Amino acid sequence: MVSLPLVTTDSSESTTPRKIHLLNWSLDQLKAWLKENGHQAFRAKQIRRWLFSGRATSFDEMTDLSAKLRAQLDEHFTIFNAAEVTASVSKDGTEKLLVRLADGGEVECVLLRDGGRRSICVSSQVGCAMGCVFCASGLDGVDRNLTGGEILEQMLRLQQRLPESERLSHIVMMGMGEPLANLPGVLAALDVARSEEGLGISPRRITISTVGLPPAIDKLAASGIPYNLAVSLHAPNDELRSELVPVNRKVGIEPVLQAADRYFQSSGRRLTFEYVLLGGINDGDEHARQLTQILRGRSVMMNVIPYNPVAGLPYRTPSKESIARFRSILESAGVNVNFRQRKGDEINAACGQLRRNRGGKTKDASAT
Repeated sequence: MVSLPLVTTDSSESTTPRKIHLLNWSLDQLKAWLKENGHQAFRAKQIRRWLFSGRATSFDEMTDLSAKLRAQLDEHFTIFNAAEVTASVSKDGTEKLLVRLADGGEVECVLLRDGGRRSICVSSQVGCAMGCVFCASGLDGVDRNLTGGEILEQMLRLQQRLPESERLSHIVMMGMGEPLANLPGVLAALDVARSEEGLGISPRRITISTVGLPPAIDKLAASGIPYNLAVSLHAPNDELRSELVPVNRKVGIEPVLQAADRYFQSSGRRLTFEYVLLGGINDGDEHARQLTQILRGRSVMMNVIPYNPVAGLPYRTPSKESIARFRSILESAGVNVNFRQRKGDEINAACGQLRRNRGGKTKDASAT
């Protein structure tokens, strides 16, 4: 495993990085910089390959570039602009990183191992403004959107935790934050992740999660890239959903479903609906029956996730009996349903838990 460099800032000085975060630059920007500095534009693709395929953590490792170019790159740019604060490994192979950004904000990202799949779950915002009452990510609100480069850096840090013989296979934008509230940053990062000079991951293996923001869903459809869309439903009726997902008060379930339908028609990608199962809250037989009604006639996969308890919150994991009944009702009605296996319980793998359990921002980073 490669130890990544740490980039910290002196609190007595400006928190603006002294060097440009290279991962924030597009290929065209890099080409233009190379031309301005007397280098051929095709070097931009070489640099990109070193970053994403070669897993380079410094410019010195880019051995097919001239010493002059490597020195200029090192003078003007930084590859990693954040610091790994903690890294936790679960018995099931799940790894979770808490990453401190240059301005002191902290986000979480996760590497999941499942058979031959190597999936990553990355964050799009520092915190979250959606206010889902059972989620640790939004308990302190949202600070800001992440840049495309900050999202890409999470991906590269997780990739570094794989042996050279393995590569990332799937990306899920389901970490801290609401991805569709930061659509420019998310799409900029995913454009690189799916490109040949990037991680080379097919859009069909990239999932964007949302609580359901219809205008942003339509903008995502207009991008023309067939990413998978996962809508976090969590309740089968407006009254309960507005309690669990407060943004629903301004939106409503039906407009969310209609926007999801439009995305399906535009992209041809089967929709996924996420449903966190909360013991005694949304796991009753009537909830399951209502869910079958609103999903009827739609080509969807229903992902049901038993709740991961969060310290300080009153919600609990449902009983095995209620999980079994819920599943039976959905399957009997012909709903394609997958009960997701919980991973990383002992390392606070639910979104926002690790950051919150450490008390949010801290001053001293420690390498892992």
